[in-house]
Amino acid sequence: MSKQDDKIEIESFTSPGHKQNVDREKYEAMRKALLSVLPNEEPGFTYNEMKAALLPDLPEHLWPGGEKVGWWLMAVQLDLEARVVIRRILTKPLRFVKNK
Repeated sequence: MSKQDDKIEIESFTSPGHKQNVDREKYEAMRKALLSVLPNEEPGFTYNEMKAALLPDLPEHLWPGGEKVGWWLMAVQLDLEARVVIRRILTKPLRFVKNK
């Protein structure tokens, strides 16, 4: 696999047009974990609920001791919102569900 294949371009729901290249393996692992726990129906999960639910499913070799899990969760969550895979529910705190 080339160096370029090790990266994936992500977007941000809150910064349209802003793109960033990140580690593909970490992105795909976080995406898989997030989509496996995120509900399809409201009320959905808060950020903290998402994080707590997906932590057991994350590969330890990618996030030893949970290091930087929060950054990766936020990056993937914002990318999936930009791609309209998930959506936010405008409550306080924000809640998230998969799009149908």
